[in-house]
Amino acid sequence: MISIEEAIQLVKNNSKPLIKETIKPTERANGYVLFKDVYSPINMPPFRQSAMDGYALCLHESLKYKLIGEVKAGDSNQPILKHGEAVRIFTGAPVPDSANAIMMQEKVQSNGMSITIEHQISLGLNIRPSGEQVKQGDIALKKGTKLTPAAIGYLISLGITQVSVYKKPNIAIVTTGNELIDAGETLTYGKIYESNSKMLLSALYSLKFYDVTIHKVEDNYFKTVEKLNSVINDNDLVIITGGISVGDYDFVGKALNELKVEELFYKVKQKPGKPLFFGKKERTLVFALPGNPAAALSCFYVYVYIALQNIMNRKIMELPRVNAKSISNFEKRGDRPQFLKAIHNEGEVEILEGQNSSMLQTFAISNALVFVPENISSIKANDLVNTVLLPI
Repeated sequence: MISIEEAIQLVKNNSKPLIKETIKPTERANGYVLFKDVYSPINMPPFRQSAMDGYALCLHESLKYKLIGEVKAGDSNQPILKHGEAVRIFTGAPVPDSANAIMMQEKVQSNGMSITIEHQISLGLNIRPSGEQVKQGDIALKKGTKLTPAAIGYLISLGITQVSVYKKPNIAIVTTGNELIDAGETLTYGKIYESNSKMLLSALYSLKFYDVTIHKVEDNYFKTVEKLNSVINDNDLVIITGGISVGDYDFVGKALNELKVEELFYKVKQKPGKPLFFGKKERTLVFALPGNPAAALSCFYVYVYIALQNIMNRKIMELPRVNAKSISNFEKRGDRPQFLKAIHNEGEVEILEGQNSSMLQTFAISNALVFVPENISSIKANDLVNTVLLPI
């Protein structure tokens, strides 16, 4: 059994970036990371553009200008202004080449034939020059940039319809247990509804990992070997829930050994989630999480999350941690470090009742995990506690 710190370091050291390129439509690339630099095919803006509603001027010494026309957003006409002439113009409209400043409409008096401005203005005022954001041929976004909604909008504004990104991993979730049935089926005596796969699928979707398949296997050694061999060969990451303990019908550990999956650690000194396995076979990572739902999800956030970030070549791998003031009292049983389900709000954290590893009711309203290290036996109200912020 190893420490949490040792386990986290082993996950970091053995989860390598997935250096594979894939092409995605730009509007569907949110959450992906650019595989190569993206160069702008156009100037942005592509023409001199009005920054506001007002009047485009060909400057002269007087404050009075002759009004000769109008330019709206989307217009392609190019009126030619002489000194002392102006056109009405609107935000986003192309600025005539012969105009050299724009006065906002609030500082202009108009009689329909001419306008009078309040004061002299400087050359180029309120005109967005062509290429102000980015020039044609320049790098619009660098390799390694994580694409956000703003980045997607920016690239679309440049007319870029597809991007080269790092491929996200193919992930398999495998659930084990003869007692498990699908929600919607009749719940007979001795059976329970299987929730871990959908819970983990939802966690992956929330992190924008979508290439996920779900598999079920009975508590049978040969079927477990067959199923695990298949998913390990076909995926970059395999997440197994249940069957990793040492009971007579826990076959996952034996099957992984049969398949020559390299064991990097098994069992972590922590609560919940002690019977946690992490290993690899070639480039495929394998996590075997406890079957208890709250333990499985805690292990996902503390360990699997790190592997996912590393696979995607992201610099920040762990979930953020903050020191928060506890508004609860807590007495720890045993000497194992613990992750406690909690609610964090504006620097304060409430440790919730119902910390049993089989219970999700408390986890359902949590947005944080309070970490209680080995050398701490109790938490008192107003103590500062190490708090992991969950991505929910």
